Amino acid sequence: MTASLTTTRSAAAQRRLRRATAIVGATALNGLLWGAATALGVDFVLTDSMGTAAITLPVALIFTALFGLLGWGTLALLERLARQRARAIWTGLAIAVALLSIVPIFLEGATTGTRAALTALHLAVAAVLVPAFRRTSR
Repeated sequence: MTASLTTTRSAAAQRRLRRATAIVGATALNGLLWGAATALGVDFVLTDSMGTAAITLPVALIFTALFGLLGWGTLALLERLARQRARAIWTGLAIAVALLSIVPIFLEGATTGTRAALTALHLAVAAVLVPAFRRTSR
């Protein structure tokens, strides 16, 4: 019984480490992409009826990490509640959220470069987190 408990704890610790690493990786990738886009002249300025806002590097990194943690939390909750179907439910939800997150980019006033760069940032996060979290799901 002790060996089984140790194996379960070890598997859980490995799962947490892999998920945390995926979030760090997605955040780092977004930072690199943001820097490359900025070097190419993208201004990351959005305008709507409320005013103008610039998406700075810290904002991009914080939101990447925050939504990565929300995805992790959602998957962990589904693993407890939906067990066998958790992976499929989470994957569908994650893909839907990733695609829906792109819609507001095109509802804001922004340059074509800003829209393209923000779309790339959103898809890059999904491209890292969805497969990584799927591989670590129970």
